[in-house]
Amino acid sequence: MLTLPGMDISQLKTLLLNGRPEFWTQLASRTRAARDFEELFLFSSLRKKAHARKLENPGASAQKKIRLAILGGYSLYPLHELIEHLCELDGLPLELWQGDYDNYISEIMDDDSELYEFAPQVVFMLPAERRCTYTGHLTDAREAQQAEAQRTVDSLLDLARQVNEKTRAEVITTNFMLPARHDLGAFRSRTLGSDWSFRQWVNLELGLNAPSYLHICDWEFLANRLGGLAARDERAWFESKQPCSSALLVELAREAAHLVAALKRAPKKVLVLDLDNTLWGGVVADDGLEGIELGDTSPRGEAFKAFQKYIASLKQRGVLLAVCSKNDLDKAQEPFQKHPEMVLKLEDIVSFKANWEPKSENIRAMAPELNLGLDSFVFVDDNPAEIEIVRQFVPEVTTILLGPDPSDYVAQLADCRLFEPRNITAEDAERTSQYRSDAQRQALAATVTDMASYLDSLQMESVISEFVPVDVPRLSQLINKSNQFNLTTHRRSEAEVIAVMNDPNFIGYSVRLKDRFGDHGLISIVIGEKAGATMKIDTWLMSCRVLKRGVEEEVLNELVRLAKSKNCRSLLGTYLPTPKNEMVRDFYGRMGFTLTEESETKREFELRLEDFQTRPTKIKTIRRAYEAKPET
Repeated sequence: MLTLPGMDISQLKTLLLNGRPEFWTQLASRTRAARDFEELFLFSSLRKKAHARKLENPGASAQKKIRLAILGGYSLYPLHELIEHLCELDGLPLELWQGDYDNYISEIMDDDSELYEFAPQVVFMLPAERRCTYTGHLTDAREAQQAEAQRTVDSLLDLARQVNEKTRAEVITTNFMLPARHDLGAFRSRTLGSDWSFRQWVNLELGLNAPSYLHICDWEFLANRLGGLAARDERAWFESKQPCSSALLVELAREAAHLVAALKRAPKKVLVLDLDNTLWGGVVADDGLEGIELGDTSPRGEAFKAFQKYIASLKQRGVLLAVCSKNDLDKAQEPFQKHPEMVLKLEDIVSFKANWEPKSENIRAMAPELNLGLDSFVFVDDNPAEIEIVRQFVPEVTTILLGPDPSDYVAQLADCRLFEPRNITAEDAERTSQYRSDAQRQALAATVTDMASYLDSLQMESVISEFVPVDVPRLSQLINKSNQFNLTTHRRSEAEVIAVMNDPNFIGYSVRLKDRFGDHGLISIVIGEKAGATMKIDTWLMSCRVLKRGVEEEVLNELVRLAKSKNCRSLLGTYLPTPKNEMVRDFYGRMGFTLTEESETKREFELRLEDFQTRPTKIKTIRRAYEAKPET
């Protein structure tokens, strides 16, 4: 029997032999912790044995399988098995197609290849390293070397483009590891013809020029993180055409699985922070403002300041910051207002809870204030007891227990991978100010006696626009993270949004809203599909922060207008229930639709366009010309 240090594999095998469903929970937990290749490969073998014994995995059985194709210039076994294992244990079961060794170019170029018969949703490509090298002389002119590097980049981008155009799949490609030997010495950085410089240039240009459907699996970074020499195994290449060492193969599989998951899941949205011994050293109520450790006068103080700087960088990426502290409010806020070394300020915080109530209750109260689900929250604290209380009473919230050394705090948060953006839009940087503006709107609402006067006082303006390429990242971001006001919760990647834009049978438009307090940005998306004389509403979602202001009515007015322009006579709306969108169960009925069919899994509504009367609102609306696509 194979045993691994610190692990009782026999216990896991016993659970499997006895058909116990806890097997899957234990296997998932140990898979997350595994870093050794032999260990992870053993877990993958146990998973396959569980399937052979028909032991159902509840975490994956309810999920529709993602069709993933893996192809490249290396032997793909056992990499594909590790990826399959990691994805399934993360709740994303795969249906796999594996290309032949070093046949990826032909498989992509040939329209009749098995790749296209498989119809993948995601393609993972590992281009051959030996094709990323300068073929001329080290003394050639820089222009010649750079031209060849650009051709290498262009060829990879062209392969990705062909895959995407033929399948509409998201494409993940590795870039290239850098050499780790002393060959050429310091001269390696003085010429673009060295493998070191050539591959660095290709990697950079590949990333900077990648279209929205292409995602980089950063092999250069992974190898650098592990160590250049530890990343390679020349014997494994010569014997079985393995792309790297077994240690790096584990990290490569984890990164690929993480990127596949990121295509289907939105990052976390709110970081909830403890204060004492988290943002500064010491207890402000006991030590006083002058006694806390913060700033450049001591190593610990400098570490806390560095942690605050990192948190501030998350805010610039669109992460909302909140505070949850057992403290008197005035004491808790004093460092934000008066300490000269404090990086974070009160205006950076969208919700500040400092009292003596349980932190679990304070965090639970933040969710409706911000119109976000608790599963969007991450709570950070140095106190294990507080972490455990939150884990028990609000298990939807992800928790991070900080260690005793503040110099490690940035690393803990940076490596948690909970806030990684697929892209960063200009609106992300303004998210905190948008939420603070909401507080001003709520204060105004409390002083106005009737809703019509309140809406008038907001001086709202909206822009309704067809989908345009520049909005694709934000459109996909909103489609994949909106849950509460989302009638169907159909998720779409950026590639799929582009496909909607190019399909004449679809309409797609977005709505932006601003008022006298600020700009909400892009707050609603509608996608419709023409089917004969009916326009089916495929997607209708909105930001909950703008409900009850007339936006729903403006969106419907536009939807009717576009449906009529497509010669449709009715709108068909479908509500597909999820654990989070109960609030819109009766939305179509409130908007004048007639219920035509109902079951446990869906509700269907119809609106006859001849009976529709334009709905008045208090919003001044600008429509960007919708360029109707020719009918097919």
